[in-house]
Order: sequence, then C-alpha cells, then structure tokens
Amino acid sequence: MSSSSAPAGLTAARELRQRGRSVLILEARDRLGGRTWVDNRLGLDLEMGGTWIHWAQPHVWAEITRYGIEIAQSPVAEHAYWHAGGTTRQGSAEELFGLLNPGMVAMLADTRQYFDRPYEPFLTPELETLDQHTVLDRIATLNLPPEQDELVRGMWTLNFNGPPEVSGLTQALRWCSAASGSWQLLFEVCAAYKFKHGTRSLINAIAADGDADIRLKSLVTKVIQSPGGCLSVRTDAGEQYNATDVIVTLPLNALSTIEFEPGLSPLKQQAADTGQASRGVKTWIRFRGQVEPCYLFGGPDLPLTFAQTEYTVDGDTVFVAFGPEAARLQPDDVDGVAKALAVWRPDLVVVDATGHNWVADPLSRETWPMLRPGQLEQLRDLQQPDGHLHIAGSGFGTGWAGFMDGAIESGLRTARRIVTQS
Repeated sequence: MSSSSAPAGLTAARELRQRGRSVLILEARDRLGGRTWVDNRLGLDLEMGGTWIHWAQPHVWAEITRYGIEIAQSPVAEHAYWHAGGTTRQGSAEELFGLLNPGMVAMLADTRQYFDRPYEPFLTPELETLDQHTVLDRIATLNLPPEQDELVRGMWTLNFNGPPEVSGLTQALRWCSAASGSWQLLFEVCAAYKFKHGTRSLINAIAADGDADIRLKSLVTKVIQSPGGCLSVRTDAGEQYNATDVIVTLPLNALSTIEFEPGLSPLKQQAADTGQASRGVKTWIRFRGQVEPCYLFGGPDLPLTFAQTEYTVDGDTVFVAFGPEAARLQPDDVDGVAKALAVWRPDLVVVDATGHNWVADPLSRETWPMLRPGQLEQLRDLQQPDGHLHIAGSGFGTGWAGFMDGAIESGLRTARRIVTQS
C-alpha cells in the first residue's frame, strides 16, 4: 500500500505490481503526481511544481527511455541582467557566468574528495563534521569580492529555494558530485531540459504501467503497526485498510500530518519536526509583447532571485521565476511580482502571474526538498523502514534528491526492499 501517487509511490507500485503484489494507492489530492502537477494557466499548460530533467539523472532518464517520452529545451538566453551591491547591470549570459565561476569553482573544489560516488554519500569519514556546515559557512571562507559573493549566495539561494544560512553544505556538494563536479552542468540540469508534454506524460505512463488500485481524495490520517507486523491505515473518511507493508510518500515537512502508532524512530521524528530547507516560491509571469530570452539574477535578499524566459503565447512572453521566501511573495500577486521584477527590467509590463504556494499547501509544506545541516545523517535513518513502514520520496533519494530522479530512485529502492524482505 502506498499513501500517495507522487512519483516515488507510483514507481514503487509499478515495481511491486509487476512482481505480482496487490497494491492500493491512497491519494489525498484529486489528481496524480503530488508536486509534479501540470495546470492550464496564462493560456498554457504550466508546471506548478517539478519541471526539469536531464540525461545526467540516471533514474528518470531510464524511465524516459522506457516509455519513449519526448523532451524539449528551455530557450537559450544570450543576455542577462544581474543585481548586486544595490545596482543592476546587464551584459551577456557568458559575462554573468564568468562572474559566478571563481566563487562557484572555489566553493565546490573538494566535491569529489568528499562525495566521489554520489549514490554512496555515507562513505566519507569526515561526514559528521562536514554535515554541520551551511552553504553560507563555506562561502564566507572564500573572501570573494562583494559582487561575486552576493551572486554566489544568490545562486545557492536559487538552488535551495531557501536562505543559504539554513542550507546544508553536504546537500550542495552531493548535487555537484552527481553533476560530475561541474557547477555549469549542475545549472544545466536544473533549468535547461523538460518534458515536451509535461511531467504528467511520465506520471501517467508509470501509473498505467503499474495498474494499481488508485483511490483519489483519500486522506490518510493514521497508520497503526501491530507487534506482529501487520499494518492498519485509516483515512479522514473513516475508512480502514489492512496491509503487510505501507509506503508513505509525504514530503518531510508534511510527515507529521499522519499519526503513527507506534511513533516514528527518534531520528525520523527529529527530521520531521525540524523540516527541510526549502520554503520559497515559484511563479509564472506573463509579460506584454515579445521579450528576448534572458536571465534575471540577483542576491539572496531579493524577493525573486532568478527568472528566465520559457514560452511565448498570443504575442506575449512567459517567464518562470523563483524566490527564497513564500511568506514574502505570493506567486499570483501581480503587483508584488511586477515590483520584484522591476529591479531588473522596469520596462516590462506584467500582464498576469500565477503559481501554487507549496509551502502553504498542507500536503507539501515545502517546495523541492533540500537538506539542512546535520540532516544527511538523518537521511540514512529515513531510508530505513520502521518494521514494515517505509518512507519514500524525492527528499529521501541519495543522489539527485530534490528532483524527480530522486523520487524514482527512492521508489525503486523501497520496492526492492519489500520484495527481498518477504
């Protein structure tokens, strides 16, 4: 039994069904996919949550190959506007990346020393000490010129979708290791290639292949595990289901919305109580008229730290943008979004803005999952079952945690464990 139709739950369900297991998926929402959600907004089908994928991500690329799914490239920007030191400059994208390069290279120089094998992050003997540091701690040791320092802090604010002072250094190093030690490749992985027909093309393919019993609008409220190992799952409608194994795929920040009896292991509960680092906003903005592809980039103190061109529709241009604090800017606040973007381009006219506040969503309470300092050691425990209760999801992946790849990896691992333990 899986408690969600997010990518990890659907992947695990498919694997178990193909091994002859009976699988029931209880999904609280009225749709499949969790934080992978395509909705029609601004005259287009837009990704409200997860978007980008890359062939450097082995698990999601295997699924793309399996189902013959087409990909598309985001527009390549040759121009950039960046804000640092209270002023905005413009130039080529190459010039912006040139400013970022010294600090990014210096910050990530020892990536392969600590995480030579990104899918085995617990091997390094210095892990406990290293995991206590934030991204901001590392940047502070670099003594960068003020403009470069601000831009590098802005880059990691973007990557974590949250403030660098709560962002775990080991999470940054693990991502870079998965990108073969290259921050440029990491940037490409994060924002260059996407599904031609949206993430739902993969979600629907996995769901159809798994052929599990899926019940929407079924909010799980309690999971009881008996001393003998049998589990009982209860919903807010008073329904009760029995299972030999239960996979919970709620994000870490929403894990405490389910009552577990007995409770989760101490490290799992500590991680759930603390929550992970991301707390930002993703917004889609429609500008009047044609706007040449460009990057808008700034430091961590701005309400929006990054935006890039994505689509054109009926003569207008649609950008996607990110900021570190959902509490500071709502994704559909047209005036607020316009004011934030005016830092770079006061000449642009915002027609509309939209998005989904994942931090306020009770079933998510976070955007893409990124670990805080000290949580990599907790991840080791989060990946292990409590009896026959399993936790899976993008945030519990070992390599590309935070992406669909991490969710699929976690789903595969969980399904394999259930099969081998039986």
